[in-house]
Amino acid sequence: MSATKPVPEGFRTVTPHLICNGAAAAIDFYKKAFNAVELMRLPGPKDRLMHACIRIGDSHVMLVDEMPEWGALGPKSLKGSPVTIHLFVPDVDAFVAQAVAAGATITMPIADMFWGDRYGKLEDPFGHQWSVATHQRDVSPEALQKAMQHMGG
Repeated sequence: MSATKPVPEGFRTVTPHLICNGAAAAIDFYKKAFNAVELMRLPGPKDRLMHACIRIGDSHVMLVDEMPEWGALGPKSLKGSPVTIHLFVPDVDAFVAQAVAAGATITMPIADMFWGDRYGKLEDPFGHQWSVATHQRDVSPEALQKAMQHMGG
């Protein structure tokens, strides 16, 4: 008899769980925009998804449809989200171009950043915020602090 793992195989200890107004459409978007792989979906009443799971890169993301009767509202219903999900990718420029072609909106253009990443931000059609980066160079904590002082921050 094998012991059940406290973190299921393939998962990380932190897993985003997105509420979307149209979770099935969100899965289709993430497939086109982020090369997501659909792992499972559990349809429920009223043509809503009770649970779904995709993989983006090496990480799982869970999704569910909005269900106001349970207090489950997505960012568009809430008029925004304070959460940004960060993705590291091999080629941020190509990744963002693909995401925009699929329907994402650039909220911060891609640029080389002082912390060593080529970085930009997107909003998906469901209101979720994504930051995307390709790490280009390692920067020491001292150099980061010095760069922040020059920014006035």
